Amino acid sequence: MALPPSTANWHWKNKNVSRWGSEWFERELVTISVKGDNESEVVSVSKVTEVDGDVELGQRKSKLITIYDCKIVLTWTGTASDGTEVNGSLTIPEVSHEVTLDRLSDYTYHWSLSTSTSPTVEALFQLAKSRLPAALEAKFAEFPVAIIDTHGKDLTVSIEPSRVGTPISGTASAPAPASSSSPAPVQPKKTDPKKINTKVVTVEATFQAPADDLFTLLTDEKRIPIWTRAPAQSTPQVGSGYSLFGGGVKGKYISLTPSREIVQTWLLQSPTWPEGHIATLTTTLEQSSDSTKITFSLDGVPSGIEDEIKRNIEGY
Repeated sequence: MALPPSTANWHWKNKNVSRWGSEWFERELVTISVKGDNESEVVSVSKVTEVDGDVELGQRKSKLITIYDCKIVLTWTGTASDGTEVNGSLTIPEVSHEVTLDRLSDYTYHWSLSTSTSPTVEALFQLAKSRLPAALEAKFAEFPVAIIDTHGKDLTVSIEPSRVGTPISGTASAPAPASSSSPAPVQPKKTDPKKINTKVVTVEATFQAPADDLFTLLTDEKRIPIWTRAPAQSTPQVGSGYSLFGGGVKGKYISLTPSREIVQTWLLQSPTWPEGHIATLTTTLEQSSDSTKITFSLDGVPSGIEDEIKRNIEGY
């Protein structure tokens, strides 16, 4: 029996479109050209020589998530005011959802000049460095929209796709526990940890994605912001610390079994969470033929806030 749209679109689904993404950059970036104050000075992108990285489109809760992180290398050419042909190359180490839409950092540009320098050549080189970035960034902003327009219909069942990217971050939240998005600094209440009565909060969810992809989504600091909508720090190694929601949740990894289980301590910065109290989160992944069941089990939740914590976990 086919699932109704409201149910089918709730599940996590994703599609790898890396080859399409490379072709898009190769086709679209060479349309870029800028002019100087002197109309005879022109700089254009002549060829995209390398696109290295992954491009994916995910979907959950009827929202589409663009997931991409690419290194782009291109060559540029121009004509100086004296007619000299000038050539060079440009490397952009990161063109990603986090930079383009979430603006967690700025684009970085590494320039090189192949033509022998002269005053007119140097002037054109400076023109390229001052005006090409804006034109490139305008084109980069079109990329997530193109991903959704081209591939969104393959993941969404009879529902108009969201174009915000990550539910923050415009997309859809990926599966993972959390208390709130980017919690503001708070003053947790002080309580003697020895006197805290605790409970276990358990939440289960099923996603139409492979377990290894979901495991990475929960532990890779480059992918965690897709669902937390905030900077993250994470080195998935036993004993290493992690930080989510800009420091709102912290802890250490106790054990990691790739594609199967994550055990980590869980310290929440919240007015309702006792200061210094540490819980333990165990995340298990069980993959079937077409989906993966995830169970989040948070042991050590202070009595009285179980419903609040459960609602927040279910929200992600």
